[in-house]
Formats: sequence, structure tokens, C-alpha cells
Amino acid sequence: MSRTTPPRPLDVTALFPRLAPLARTATRLHPRPGSPSWHDSSVGGPLLWPAGEPWPHCPDPHPWEQVDAAFDLAEERADRGIPARAPHQDPEADGAGERSPDDLADAGLPGTGGPVAMLPVAQLYARDVPLLRPPGQAGADLLQVLWCPFDHPATAHPRTALVWRSAAEVADVLDAPPEPPAVEYPGYLPQPCLLAPEEVVEYPHFMELDGELQRELADWGRWQAAAPDASYADAPQDLYVGALSVSPGWKTGGWSRWGLTDPVPRACAVCGTAMDPLLTIASTEWNSGSRSWVPEGEQARDPLPPGVPPANYTRIDLARGYDLQLHVCPVSADHPHLELIQ
Repeated sequence: MSRTTPPRPLDVTALFPRLAPLARTATRLHPRPGSPSWHDSSVGGPLLWPAGEPWPHCPDPHPWEQVDAAFDLAEERADRGIPARAPHQDPEADGAGERSPDDLADAGLPGTGGPVAMLPVAQLYARDVPLLRPPGQAGADLLQVLWCPFDHPATAHPRTALVWRSAAEVADVLDAPPEPPAVEYPGYLPQPCLLAPEEVVEYPHFMELDGELQRELADWGRWQAAAPDASYADAPQDLYVGALSVSPGWKTGGWSRWGLTDPVPRACAVCGTAMDPLLTIASTEWNSGSRSWVPEGEQARDPLPPGVPPANYTRIDLARGYDLQLHVCPVSADHPHLELIQ
């Protein structure tokens, strides 16, 4: 089912022409609960993964206390009504949540620093997101994103892995991939969702603009020709941030969001090239400050279960409601990506 973002309240480039060359296309993904298959673009769905290719595992230490206090994966799925996955005996991680530290030490399992199988987070086909192409890999038409469902000392959020591949080259699909024994928080288990991609135009966040543009946007007099909502008179830049610049929710491309911190440099650790936004993994699709982006007719179409926060369709919760933005080097898909919580 398609979803349409309402027109923006006003044409911001008519009021501030210097924004026009800064326009970028983003693809809002609009994830909504469903039953995706290997062949669908999805959040939290099964991946089109070759049967003969090793499944990604997180190699970092996972102390016994962290694993033991986590939420059982099967129980969390059952509580949400998510169908159980086919069983898989993972020799590296299976049963770690039910065994003592001594048993784990003997087996080299996650409680003593052994690897933990990663969980599928997203799968995006280029047919659904045409602008999604890795540099230097012309044949790749599928992006797969996985994460370790445990925090790590250096990041305090799930660590991600990106895999680009050609869907046509996958002959035999892995139907029962390894899974972690648990997730540190329920918000680290994505609800299976289908997508309804939609392209929108974005402009840089207010904090990424040069000083002159910031001053122009903060001048209420410059907005009068468009007759905007007078409630923004004291801080018109808030109208720009909430309704005219960066779209909320899950998306690919576009501009980076800021707010938890000021903008920071995003340079490739290998070549120093400025990195581009690839994917925003959002806790919610919108909030009270971005309601103008709610797709038309949304509230009546997609009710959520009692107790689930508004617009939290994927059931993901990162850093108490923030987003995880993945940035990539435009020179090479082999260069490491950057994770940014905002």
C-alpha cells in the first residue's frame, strides 16, 4: 500500500533561494507490520542469504552478566505474535542464555566473549529504492543490514554490518540462519515490516547551514510573504527544522539529522572523503515536532497495540527514542561505514 507525504506547508526555496542547490532526494521507507519474504524489501524480515555463505557474527566480548540479563528471543517474539523462525543449531551461540559461566567458558560461547549471531534489521532492493547503489559495485542491487542485539562499550547501541549483493546470484537461500540467544532490550528486535518507499526532497538541518543562512531563517520578517503560522514568530527556524528540512522516520539518503549533538565531521577512516547518509534506522516514524510529515490517512490505517508508543511501527527503540544513522564512503563500499546516534 502506497503512502503519501502531504505537501510541505510552504515552498522554502521561494523564500530562501540559497537553499535550492542544497536539495537532496531521500526515500522514506514507511515500514508497517507485515509478513515479508526473502524477496521483499523489509525491516526485520528474512534475508535473501546464500546457503553457502557464513552468517555474520559479532566478534566482540559479551559478558555473561549481559547475556544472562537479556530478553529471550523466542519469548519476545511470542509476546508480540511474531511467527517463530525455523530452528537452527548455532555451534557458536546456541543456548548461551541458559548455561552457567563455567559451561560457557568450556564451550567458548558468548558469555566469555564468543561470537553472537547478528539479527536481520533491513533488506532493501534497488528496484524499490532506485537511488540505492554502492560505489564500485555496478551489479549489486540488494542491501542487507544486520546488527548485534547487544550494546557495546564503545558505542552503547547495536553494532551493524552492511552487505551488498546481486540478488540474481543467490541460488540456494539459507532458510534457518543462526540467531542470538537473546536481545539486550526488546527494542533491539525489529518487528517484521513491509515497506512503501516514497521519494521526498530534503534540505540540510539548520545546524549544518552557514551562518548567513541561519540568520536569514531566524528572521521572522523573511517569512512573512508565505503567511506562516504565527506561533513560530519567536523561533521561525523551528518551522524549518520540523517541517521543511529533514524528513523523520526510516529513510535512505537525504540529509543527516541532528539534535542530540551538534554536527560532527563524517570523514571516511580510510580515505578521508566526506561520507554520505545511507540509512536512518528510526525509533519512530514521527514525533510531536514532525507531525506535518505524517502520511495522509495514516492514523486510521495503522493502529498500534495498546502500550506501544505512537508511530513506533518497527518496535525499535534506540537510546530512548533516538535514531541510528548509517553513513558510507562514496569512494568504495569496502571502506568501513559510520554509525551515528541522533
